[in-house]
Amino acid sequence: MTSPLEQLQAEGFVVLRDVAGTDLVHRFRDQLAPYLAAAPFGRNDFEGFRSQRLYALLTKAQATAELVAHPAVLELVDAVLDAPCLLSANIAINVHPGETAQSLHPDDGYCGVPRPRRPFGVSAVWAIDEFTAENGATEVLPGSHLFGNEPIAATDPRICSVEMSPGSVVVFLGTTLHRGGANRSDGVRLGLTPQYCQPWMRQIENMALAVPPHVVATLPERVQKLLGYSIMPPFIGYVDGQHPRRILNEFSQAWTDRHEPELRSGAASREEGGWWHQR
Repeated sequence: MTSPLEQLQAEGFVVLRDVAGTDLVHRFRDQLAPYLAAAPFGRNDFEGFRSQRLYALLTKAQATAELVAHPAVLELVDAVLDAPCLLSANIAINVHPGETAQSLHPDDGYCGVPRPRRPFGVSAVWAIDEFTAENGATEVLPGSHLFGNEPIAATDPRICSVEMSPGSVVVFLGTTLHRGGANRSDGVRLGLTPQYCQPWMRQIENMALAVPPHVVATLPERVQKLLGYSIMPPFIGYVDGQHPRRILNEFSQAWTDRHEPELRSGAASREEGGWWHQR
């Protein structure tokens, strides 16, 4: 039997079915709901004029951390990327009826290194709603991680739709050509896409600002490392000559001491937005 890693390396993608429990999927959806209610539609055709995108998710939905650091996904990510890899982007995408298909693209194409080459990233797309060919499921071109820069027609018959149930996830290499599909249904389709990159690359989303240190301090250690609170040997990533997690702990304690009265009442975190007042 072919392992998930073998399929990922051979086809450029693999689907892990029903690996997140119903409770986790529901918690993520419920925590994100207030933000989706006010989220605008996309600013261009790539973002999607009929799609909502939410960023800085680790400050908005606590359950995000469990999906970002899901062991079934990280097992594949760690096998492909150098350690300690980083979380490059982390986006919730809510695709509404009438959305058109994206153009085919690789997620690590921004690095500017000619293809074919090894992948510099690994992406995942979690199904929060049912993903179907009708409602805009992610579409991939199998084997395209090995392609050069040859043009590919938008109607290439090899492109396939990744249909999956809530709690399932498709993982693909940063070099794999893919796109969000067109939503021809009468319902929305919500997904979460964490994107991981090599530790020596700049992250797409500026995680140092997207997730404030006092929030990072509440997250699991692996998520902290994914955000950049780690060292790539021999010393890449230090802060003032020290390991960043040591600085993080000092900053977090100072922030907590300064805001202790507000934290007791929950006022400070409600004013800033986010979930961490629930600690």
